[in-house]
Amino acid sequence: LLATTDMLTADPIKLRQMEDLQASLVQVIPPGIHDNNPVKDAIVLKDAKGKDMTIYRATRDNKVTGVAYEVFGSGYGGEIRLILGIDPDGKVLGVRATEHKETPGLGDKIDAAKTNWITAFNGLFLGSPPVDKWKVKKDGGQFDQFSGATITPRAVVGAIRGGLEFFAEHKAQMLEMH
Repeated sequence: LLATTDMLTADPIKLRQMEDLQASLVQVIPPGIHDNNPVKDAIVLKDAKGKDMTIYRATRDNKVTGVAYEVFGSGYGGEIRLILGIDPDGKVLGVRATEHKETPGLGDKIDAAKTNWITAFNGLFLGSPPVDKWKVKKDGGQFDQFSGATITPRAVVGAIRGGLEFFAEHKAQMLEMH
């Protein structure tokens, strides 16, 4: 019976996950900069630990106009999953939290639906602010933390910085069209 239930729910679950992914991508790669489906034009690269990273590529006229991929941080409530959109010059197009278990009213301020804190990263890149300022203010960086919740923003800032460093290391592969 369980096997049958799994088979019946697998497709709707996959469909829902795909819908959620598409909705997240629209928030971090503006629809006006591409004419393709970034999910269909995705590539897979390896991160520093050898883990597969799916890179969703937005294109127009056979040129990559933006990429998006998941980045992760360790928050107060566990793993924080974010989707990070980056333009070909390495500037943040957008970031959204896709999954977390942060404390309601404190750490959940990373949700765009709750506050606009996450939009402060739009337009930034490694170098602006300087790399050593990609930290929360409490740690000597540029980014605000939340009153009573430093761990969550620290994890998010670190994840975004790591994502930008990953882009810098793999830019040629991400932007290459075959």
